[in-house]
Parts: sequence; structure tokens; C-alpha cells
Amino acid sequence: MNQFKKGLVSTLLAGTLLAGCGAEGEATDTKAVDLNGLTTEEIQTKAIEEGEIQSVGMPDTWANWGETWTEIEEDYQITQADTDMSSAEEIALFEAEKDNATKDIGDVGQSFGPIAEEKGVTIPYKTSYWDEIPEWAKDDDGDWVVGYTGTISFITNTNAVNDAPTSFADILEGDYKVTVGDVNAATQAQNAVLAAAIANGGDETNLDPGIAFFAELASQGRLDMGDTDLARLEAGEIEVGIFWDFNALNYADSVEASNPNAAFDVTIPQDGTVQSGYATIINAYAPNPHAAALTREYILSDEGQINLAKGYARPIRESVELPAEVQAKLIDPDQYDAAQPIEDTIAWDEAAASLGQKWQEEVLTKVK
Repeated sequence: MNQFKKGLVSTLLAGTLLAGCGAEGEATDTKAVDLNGLTTEEIQTKAIEEGEIQSVGMPDTWANWGETWTEIEEDYQITQADTDMSSAEEIALFEAEKDNATKDIGDVGQSFGPIAEEKGVTIPYKTSYWDEIPEWAKDDDGDWVVGYTGTISFITNTNAVNDAPTSFADILEGDYKVTVGDVNAATQAQNAVLAAAIANGGDETNLDPGIAFFAELASQGRLDMGDTDLARLEAGEIEVGIFWDFNALNYADSVEASNPNAAFDVTIPQDGTVQSGYATIINAYAPNPHAAALTREYILSDEGQINLAKGYARPIRESVELPAEVQAKLIDPDQYDAAQPIEDTIAWDEAAASLGQKWQEEVLTKVK
């Protein structure tokens, strides 16, 4: 069994009242859950007693979560089940179920971390790896912690598109349809808009160039409104998709492994793109809060970070040494020269909050 280091922090969150669930799902009096006041050994013991964890937005095929869940079950006899949903849906579910909670932990886009904290649906937990997490990638108390990063990329079905785009400018010159997903709710889709903005002279404080890019695609009848999921790639329904690089690489390998006639190219936009993170949030009303804390601890361990890299994501802890065969699964670092992280997180949080309305008014009204 993997053993974790003792917790480095013992921050007491006195006065914080969190709702708990009683037997048979009935709400009980609120009670403080002080995860930061426990050692990792104490969390591990309590997590094993809980014996299960219910996650949201952490399906097996996303960033290799499947291997992490398997190892947690093998090492700690903790069973797991996931319900896949978008970042916005995860937070809404935590809030809606607070008097009868069924879920413990979720994985949300970085911009949704502060939203979850503001809504009061998170339990802080820093983990023993706290000092190795960059300041931009965590909340002060551990209400949300980034575990891995991704970069917005293009995945091209080369059976349907002759010349795979390597820039947003290439896409505008093409004649194929482009799939981006639900900008109202999905972090990946929102970051696709930001990436297009960056490539066209904007940034997180000015998304207008990105909105204009997709409005032009919509007016050309080239904006595919379908989901960005594996099933549609397998069915050949997506010609060019704008995905996180870890999703694009994973999906491409999955489809090609089951269908030798399938062929995809995954490229990083060379005229600009965005690199961002995904963060775990522990439900303030979790029926299994210690199992959720143990899961975050495992995700940030060497084993957990390598698992994420096996799923093509880039670990947040730079000190983790990836095996050569895992490093070889990732895109050549030279392709990332034009990728940039979000510099003004406050501006991006504000922009992301209003992006759905702008998308509806300025893009969807032009769809043909």
C-alpha cells in the first residue's frame, strides 16, 4: 500500500459549519469537518472506514482517471463510481443536494474553483504536497487545488480533412465543420474561446476576438453544435474539434486502437492558445469527506501525477519524474511555444461568468 507523508499543515478552521448527512440520507445538524487539522494517516484511516467515494466529472477516459480509481480501490479498498458532467453542473449539483448529498468530489476547470468556494460548496484540504503547488494553482486554504494542466489543441479527422489545421488562421481558411462544445457550461469550450482570442490579439481581459472568430464560423455554417465526446469521434461525426490536448490525444489513441481505419492529427495552435488547469473540489456536504481528501492526496502523489500524464495531462508538480514511455506519449514541447497561461485570473473569472450570454447573443444567433 502506498504510504503518504504526514500532513504539513494543521490549519484549524474554527467556526466553519458544514452540513452533514445522517443515516439513510437524512440531513442532520451541521458539523465542522476539519480536514486540514488531520494528518494524512488519520485521513487514510477514516477514508478506509468510509469505504467508498462518489465522484463527478472524473470519468475513466478523462486524463486516465480510470487507473487512479483502480489503484485507490486496490490500495485502500475504497469503491468508486462517477457521474460525468460539466464544471457548472458539478457545482450546481453540490448546491442542490446539500440536504441529501450523494457526491464527494469533483474535477472542475480552474475558473470554476473560486465559484465553488464562493457558493460555499467546498471543504478546504491542502494535502501534504501543498508547498509544491504553484500559488496560481490553489486557493489559500485548499478549497480548490489544480492537479494537472492542459492546452487547447485541434484534433483533426484526417479521413475527412486533408490538411490538418495548425493555427486558428488555418481554420478560417478551411471548409470543414468545427466542434467546440457547450460554451455555457464546459470549461474546455470556454477556454477554446479564450484560445481563439489570444491567437487573434486578445486575452482574458478581451475575449471579443475569440467571439468574432466563432461568429464568423457560425455565419459560414461551419460551427458544429454537437457534443465533444468520444462517441462522436468514433462515429466520424467530428471533422475538427477544439479540445484540451490530453483529451484529444487520449481520444485519438482510443479510436485508432479499436478502428485501424481511423486516423487523427493532434496539433497545438501555432498562432496562440491557452494553457490552464483543472482543480479538485471536495463537496462541503460530502457523505465521505475523508475518502475525498485521500483521493486528492493520491492525485497529487507521484503515482497520481504519473497516472495523469499517462492520460496525456501535464502534472502540476514539476518535481515528478515521468517514466520515458510516459513522456513519449505527450506532444513535442516545441509545439507549445505560443501557449500562454492565464495571467489575470480575476479578469478571466469575470469574463467566464458572462461568456455564456455573449456566446448566445453574438455567436449562436448566427448559426446556419
